[in-house]
Amino acid sequence: MEWFPSSLLLMNAGNGNGNDANGEAANGQEAAGPRPVDVDGVLAGDTDALMSVAVDYGLPLIWAIVILIVSLIVGKILAGMAVNSMNRAKVDQTLGRFFGRIIYYLVLVIGLTFALSKFGINITTFAAVLAAAGFAIGMALSGTLSNFASGAMLLIFRPFRVGDVVSVAGITAKVNEIELFTTTFDTPDNRRIIIPNGAIYGGNIENISHHAERRVDVNVGVEYSADLDQTREVLGRAAESLKEKMVEGEGRGYAVVLLDLGDSSVNWVVRFWCKAPDFWAVKDALTRAVKRHLDEAGLGIPFPQMDVHLKGQSPS
Repeated sequence: MEWFPSSLLLMNAGNGNGNDANGEAANGQEAAGPRPVDVDGVLAGDTDALMSVAVDYGLPLIWAIVILIVSLIVGKILAGMAVNSMNRAKVDQTLGRFFGRIIYYLVLVIGLTFALSKFGINITTFAAVLAAAGFAIGMALSGTLSNFASGAMLLIFRPFRVGDVVSVAGITAKVNEIELFTTTFDTPDNRRIIIPNGAIYGGNIENISHHAERRVDVNVGVEYSADLDQTREVLGRAAESLKEKMVEGEGRGYAVVLLDLGDSSVNWVVRFWCKAPDFWAVKDALTRAVKRHLDEAGLGIPFPQMDVHLKGQSPS
């Protein structure tokens, strides 16, 4: 004898033309999702009712649990692969772990979506809700997400590293720590400055300590009465006095260059190559040497001056 759950009979009784409770035409296809539970039959121990519950709810539940377990395993495997790949590519560990967690939770969300579909929940609707929520969160955190994206670029492409001296966002300081959203700097006068990564990556980045060698430039103006050849010789001797600090080689060493004829002086520059850590000490020493050698040679360094000629009115 065929058995019809009493709840189904009640649903069909509400519409004499074969439509279900929602007014949709009954064309031989059952509504999506599990059938209503025959509570009375289950409580009475009816075998068919128990079997119906097992088929309609037990199997989907088992499938949902299996899908979630597989999602956990696959998420961990993929996250581990992503972290290992970034470590091999020498990407910062902070960024690698962050992307690993993103992949892990993304796989879990996908698994949860498919698990819910086993209970007749519309995946399309669920995905649309998640997309809308993600869009709203993204709009609310647009500035934060921009800083995160910039931090990711800084950690991947490494325009500077911890310990480098850089000039960014209007400051010149040593990099203390690079994080996903901000970067911290220590200034020469021992101030700690924290700058959002968006402000750093969106502007010019000057890595002052990137190269092992740097060039020191000392500009000096000499009086017009000084002989040019003598001046060049004297400035060359000033550079030679610091030869122990000089970096030799092609395009290195030192050079004395005549720049231009200024308003009050003949302008020169002494260019001197040295090791990057010695830059400021060499600049100080070279400036002193230039001044001392010019004084010993009797070559003056004029100050800016202006000649004013007054014409008196003729007496009437």
